[in-house]
Amino acid sequence: RAYLAKNNSVQENTLVTAHVLGHADFSKNNDLFKRSQEQLGYKIVEQAANHARRIAMAIEEHGEQKVERVLDAALALESHIDVFRGVRRVTHDDAQGPAAVSDGSFKARFMNLPGEESPGATPDGDEAAQPESLSERDLLWFIANNAPELEDWERDIFLAVREESFYFYPVFACQIMNEGWASYWHARLLREADFLPHSDYLDAIKTHSDVVRPHAADHQASLNVNPYHLGFCMWEKIVEDQGLERAFEIRANDDDFSFIRNYLTEDLAEELKLFRYEASKEGPISVLDHDINALRDTILAPKYNFGAPAVQATQIDIDGTLHLEHHHETDGRGLDLSRSEKVLEYVQRMWRRPVKLETVDARGTPRTLCYPA
Repeated sequence: RAYLAKNNSVQENTLVTAHVLGHADFSKNNDLFKRSQEQLGYKIVEQAANHARRIAMAIEEHGEQKVERVLDAALALESHIDVFRGVRRVTHDDAQGPAAVSDGSFKARFMNLPGEESPGATPDGDEAAQPESLSERDLLWFIANNAPELEDWERDIFLAVREESFYFYPVFACQIMNEGWASYWHARLLREADFLPHSDYLDAIKTHSDVVRPHAADHQASLNVNPYHLGFCMWEKIVEDQGLERAFEIRANDDDFSFIRNYLTEDLAEELKLFRYEASKEGPISVLDHDINALRDTILAPKYNFGAPAVQATQIDIDGTLHLEHHHETDGRGLDLSRSEKVLEYVQRMWRRPVKLETVDARGTPRTLCYPA
């Protein structure tokens, strides 16, 4: 589906149509896209519309403010999914190891607290005093299935956001490849479309030049990589050097991580004038180096773990306190503490018991964040 803006010229929408053909080819043939679509059922537009209807029903029943609070919390965690375990998961431990709270968990104990029904039997000895140990990266799934007081409509919102996150993960993980592939093909299709009037072709190609420009029009250099430009140049080089059939194979088998590591060559990086830099708080910018491996790592660094900090749920105490751990060694950086405290507030809002996060700050100093403080 191509959405053509009414305020675009015919020439601009011609380019958009050709660009969408490239995206459609990529999403149909790339293994990561195909795996995601197979899990979600190839009907994400209809599913998103259904999610919207269910959220609208929740607003009608529970009020806009309550629903927005839940939706804000879910969206704060939308990148915290585990793409390697897939969309459909069981809600108890499976053969792959501890990933959910077991039947003897805090959740089970909570359900057996004294109330209208008599409490269940309490295990003898030290067993009752042991906290639940786990290792769970998919925080949306974990909270939806294990938060002890979550209502069904709240769980529904969390799982809807999680499902859409799985849909968007391939878009994120293949952005440079995908935008580059669509740009390569819109340029080639326009060039080979001999039915286009010459003036329309020239206007469309001018728009193409703006799309794949390495930097803004009024600047001579850019400190951010334009994925359209980088991907387009890499695909042109691959087709030129290795042929179209090889390009089709790469399109099917790779994501941005393997694409950049395998096909961003030293010669191409030099031709594109790519470099690593360091910016001080005072403003001056220093070029660090042009080392190809360091450049690849710098381009890919924001893409690891869906762009989110590597945070896992690791333990539930007897009183229900949830422990989270930030694997800063994997991230290679600390957290913005003010933003982390806000996200922790969102987590506690849904968990409804204390939440603690072990992390480091921007200087690498160990910190424990708690909510409530």
